[in-house]
Amino acid sequence: MSEKASRYKRILLKLSGEALMGGGDYGIDPDVITRVASEISDVVSLGVEVGVVIGGGNIFRGAGLAEGGMDRVTGDHMGMLATVMNALAMQDALEKLNVPARVMSALSIHQVCEDYIRRKAIRHLEKGRVVMFAAGTGNPFFTTDSAASLRAIEIGADIVIKATKVDGVYSDDPVKNPDAVRYDRLGYDEVLDKKLMVMDATAIVLCRDSNMPLNVFSINNHGDLLRMMQGESVGTVVE
Repeated sequence: MSEKASRYKRILLKLSGEALMGGGDYGIDPDVITRVASEISDVVSLGVEVGVVIGGGNIFRGAGLAEGGMDRVTGDHMGMLATVMNALAMQDALEKLNVPARVMSALSIHQVCEDYIRRKAIRHLEKGRVVMFAAGTGNPFFTTDSAASLRAIEIGADIVIKATKVDGVYSDDPVKNPDAVRYDRLGYDEVLDKKLMVMDATAIVLCRDSNMPLNVFSINNHGDLLRMMQGESVGTVVE
């Protein structure tokens, strides 16, 4: 393997909406989304096909409003629309770096993006376009974590890569507990049994049942995504 080669041919990158806020309390920090787009561009330059699922928590959280009395299905649909907004922003950031990108939505919004059609998505990836999978699964009660696992399996990705604010999976919240231990490797059932906050249980079970490996790393460590592609051990691997 040459220094520039990648260990993966096709990946699914899961970004939380909160990761795009930067130091803010809401919305999208232009500097952050530009930096993340640049890291994706570096990976694309290795010849890796990249699918992306972005959450919507920086704009709207359906579950939170449901607790306040809003109809859960309505709230979840609003959350799906928030993910479309983030996907369009990422598409714009990538195209400014001359990286071809497409947004494919599980909800039909023809004026702003394409419908998600599996075979068409794979064709985009094969042509070197980054594909943003927006609007979750298109169904209420399913998180964007579950959408990431589902899309990764559908497109035949080699791995799901989850970008978080911490550098892997810990035994406890490392911000609140300085004695929390970081894991290098975990099994799917370990994650479920220990109730580790990697992804929600549905997403983990989807990965487990399809033997889809998962790598959790920090989006704030510049260059880690590229190093991961080149075979270095980064973050926590669940398989």
